[in-house]
This record gives sequence, C-alpha cells and structure tokens, in this order.
Amino acid sequence: MTATPATPVRDVPIAAGVNAPAFVTNQSLLTWVGEIAALTKPERIHWCDGSQQEWYELTRDLIAQGVLIPLNPDVRPDSFLVRSDPDDVARVEDRTFICSLKKEDAGPTNNWRDPAGMLDELRGLFDGSMRGRTMYVVPFSMGPLGGPISQLGVQVTDSPYAVLNMRIMTRMGTDALKLIGEKTPWVPAVHSVGYPLVDSAGKRTDDIAWPSNLTKYICHFPESREIWSYGSGYGGNALLSKKCFSLRIGSYMGRQEGWLAEHMLILKLTSPEGKTYHVAAAFPSACGKTNLAMITPTLPGWTAETIGDDIAWLRPGADGRLYAINPEAGFFGVAPGTGEKTNPVAMHTIWGNTIFTNVALTDEGDVWWEGMTEQVPAHLVDWRGDDWTPESGRLAAHANSRFTVPIQQCPTLSDEWFESDGVPLDAIIFGGRRATNIPLVAEALDWEHGVFIGATVSSEQTAAAEGTVGELRRDPFAMLPFCGYNMADYWQHWLDMGVKLGANAPKIYQVNWFRKDDAGHFLWPGFGENSRVLEWICRRIDGEVEVNELPVGRVPAAGSLNIDGLDVTTDDMAQLFAVDTDMWNAECDLTERFFDQFGKRLPEELTTQLAALRQRLM
Repeated sequence: MTATPATPVRDVPIAAGVNAPAFVTNQSLLTWVGEIAALTKPERIHWCDGSQQEWYELTRDLIAQGVLIPLNPDVRPDSFLVRSDPDDVARVEDRTFICSLKKEDAGPTNNWRDPAGMLDELRGLFDGSMRGRTMYVVPFSMGPLGGPISQLGVQVTDSPYAVLNMRIMTRMGTDALKLIGEKTPWVPAVHSVGYPLVDSAGKRTDDIAWPSNLTKYICHFPESREIWSYGSGYGGNALLSKKCFSLRIGSYMGRQEGWLAEHMLILKLTSPEGKTYHVAAAFPSACGKTNLAMITPTLPGWTAETIGDDIAWLRPGADGRLYAINPEAGFFGVAPGTGEKTNPVAMHTIWGNTIFTNVALTDEGDVWWEGMTEQVPAHLVDWRGDDWTPESGRLAAHANSRFTVPIQQCPTLSDEWFESDGVPLDAIIFGGRRATNIPLVAEALDWEHGVFIGATVSSEQTAAAEGTVGELRRDPFAMLPFCGYNMADYWQHWLDMGVKLGANAPKIYQVNWFRKDDAGHFLWPGFGENSRVLEWICRRIDGEVEVNELPVGRVPAAGSLNIDGLDVTTDDMAQLFAVDTDMWNAECDLTERFFDQFGKRLPEELTTQLAALRQRLM
C-alpha cells in the first residue's frame, strides 16, 4: 500500500494515517509502517521519541492497569516489578526459526521454515492482532549513534512493556529515527503479543496484566533482514534488538559485510604499570559470563572495567586490528544467583531505575530472589503473586527472572563504552563449565586452532532437568541458539577473518573455572580470583611469561601463574592442567560425531585440527 503523507502529529487515531514525524523522509519506512498498520489494525500509532516524558506516561498508564508494581522509592527508587504469564517466561527456542531461502543455509542446528510459507502463516496470525491497542513505532540504534560499527532498526510492537525495555536496552527514540535518511539501511522488526482487545466483529474485551498467546513464533528472514515475533511478551522474544537482531540477523549481516556479531562480553583490564588490554569472551549460560564482565580483580594494582556483558560486534579497523563495540545500552540480567558475594558490581548497578520481571516482592516493597542474600526473608510474595515462606517448597523467583537496567549505572563501566569506533581486541576467550578435561587456561596454537576450540565449546549438564548429568551440551562459540545461518559457514567466516587479520589477529584462549577433583570439589576458587588467569593472559600477550606445550594448547609454565595467597595446592595445580589421554580421545570421538552433521559444509581446517589433536594425544 502507499503510505499516507507524514504529519507532525505523533499519537493520534489510526484513521489519520501513519502519523510519522515531519522529518521522516525514508519512503520504505513510511510504507512499511503503513503496511503493518493495515495488517494488524491498531487503534492508534505512537512514534516513540525516547523522552523522559514518554517514559513517565507509559509507566503511569501501566501502573494504573496493574502491569507495573512500583517498588519502595526509599529502597529502590524509580523501579518496578512485573509478573509475566506463567506460560511466557523465557525464550522459546523450539518456536524460533531461521527462514532462509534454502534449508541448507539455515544448517542442522537451526529450526528452518520456508520463508514464503512462513510469511503467509504469520500474516494470518498478525491480521487484526493489534485491534484495540496502540502500535508503538520504536526506532533504535545498536551501538553509538552514527558509529561505524553501529546499525539501525525499527520495531513495531503493541507491548508498552517491550517499549520500556527497549528504551533501556538500546539508543531508542528521535535521535535514532533522524539517522534513517532516504537511503539509510535499517532492520524492520514486527512484534505483537497476539492478544487483540477488539474482535473482527467490533466486540471489545478487557485487557489483562500480561497479554500473550499460546501460539508463538520468533522468525528471522536473513536475506531480507526482517524479524517477525508473535505471541510472547517476554525477553528476547519481544525485545527484538537483542538476540534476534544483534545476533541472528547480525551474524548473517556480518558474514555478508565482513564483520562478526558475537555472544561475547567485552572487558578492559589495566595493569599496575598502567598498560591497558581489551578482551572479548564467549561463555554458554551458567558459566559465569556476567560475573567476569563485572569482575573485581583480587590482584593488587589490577583494575577491570566493563564494556559489555552479553553481545559484541567485531569489525576490522583501518589499522588491521579487530575492534569491538557493545551494541547494547543496558543489562538484561538473570537475577537468581546474583548477589553481593557473587557479583557486587551488578548489585550496585540495580540500585534504582530498574525493571524487575518475575522476581519476588518483599514486605518492605523491595525485590528478592534466590542467591541475592544469605538470609532468606521470612515472608515474600512470589513471582506468581502468591504468599511465600521458606517452607513453601518452591522458588520465590522464577529461575529465568530478570532485571533490566541502564548500563550507565554500572560502577565499573568504562568510558570506552561510548567509543563509536570500538576498542582494539588483544585476546578472545572461550569458556565452558567442565568438571574434567579442559585446563584452567590454555592458549591456542594459532588462529585455526582457536577456531577449533571455539567450535568445540561445551558444558557438562549439571541437573537432570537438562538431560543426563555429566553429558556434554555443545554450544560452539556460545552461539548455538543464536547463529542466524549454517554454523559450518559461520566457522568458515571465522577462519576467513583470521586470514584477513593475519598477524594483527587477537590471541585466542580457553578457560575453565569449574574443574573438580575426584571428590567433586572445585579445584579453583573462581570469581575475583579469575583475575589471576586474566593477568597471565595479559602477560602472555606481552611475551612476559613462559608456557608448557600440551596436546590441547599452551598452558602456564611452573610458577608463571600467580597463585600467591591462594589455598591451591601443588596437587590442585597439577590436576587443573592434567591431560587424560583416554578421556581426550573419547572427547575427540564425540567431536567427530558432532562435526559429521554438517557434512560437506564443514571447513576442512576443522577436520585437520581434529586429526592434529588426535596425533598430539598419541
């Protein structure tokens, strides 16, 4: 359809047209908003400006509707609690699809649907899905406004909760919209909770605190760079800037354009001598990623500054080095397990201006979750809104409960987060939760070996609910749920990037904080003491420390890893770096079976690396 000419009116009934601000000249954007409005049939269109006034108006309305519960302003100022529907509490990976033109381009680790058929189905679901609601047009920038690594997107949504979170998680509003000129590329993202308030006959129904739909789809169309999400109001299903854009579509864009979109934290380290280092690190879930992003070093004189906790976009710079930005503007953190002992920096970040989702409510009007404090409150209202005591026999906060908070409240935030050009990477780190095999730290033999390490990242199942306890859960590059195309092609893209970077490529390392002894006790203290491993990596980058070469990589030579003051014995250190040939050969067999599913698309270099590892183990 042809869009109605733009007017300066920002929020008026749909009959008046798409109501875009007068400065919007990108005809494709105007047409797209008009087409989505014609399909979803909202009552009103609101172009979000990202202002504080808009925030107050949205939060005021949601408080009145019972969606937001204001927390005690004396304890947690300008903060809110939200409770989702119990059927809408996490990403839905089985309903997440890569709709590439060819099935083989999605690869064996993604769910695939034919794009034409999927769009037909989605249009049927979205037809009238916003009746009676406001359609919010949310322009946003991933990364600093106008930065060379940044990208622009526009999400339309009928969820004001999603709008509030997008304001925290992205550079959202008028400034981003003004960057979308007549020929500016941007990523379109369509979202609806799938709960219209008016049916096709015009009958109106009352709204509920958490509208959603049992039918859910999160669909990505790589070739057209579109995102469509239906039925869920939660997390990465509704905040389409996050996993959908920044990783699934972003990874595809990166391959096409010569950059990398990665599930990585970014950390700045400064030595006692004042030298700075930048590292990016990929960890699967439950492996201490956020704790590392906000680490407080225990080594005297060393400091750490946070640049990103979840996502990194990496692009070669003019000097041939690899530069990284955090494209996000907030933290969407997992609450359970976050506490003063495990992550004091995160606790100091969420002092206020925070949206909490599916955590418990204290009698004092504050929030609580398992692991937040050593002392458990005597009474809470749990994440479902029911009374709770320690004898209730159930969790007070949902295991995937979250906090959304502006990154600029982080006390360890580096000024370099604001750098539009990004920071030059000195090292890339891969980690997983492994009780055996993987050493505390090992340096890759070269870039290709580093890609092999990333491709074989795995964690051991820690609970029966996840599968067989101890069984390896593969999560290559910590990207298994997030790679927007065939993972074999993704590995090839990494190999090609290494060729392009050459001698300027960052060194690659593998770490494992979770190795155990035969009695099941952790051999390494972890948390802030992990700074000792980071120090060794930095000293290794400078060529200041020696290594021993093992079949699995280069590890610290005796005495080169600073363990002064730690209760770590000589025997513990030996076990932390022990290589059991039989166990490693068995792991090679598992890796071969994992690689087999990629068939002829598997890069030959990875087959060569596996064979070389087997040879070194002989």
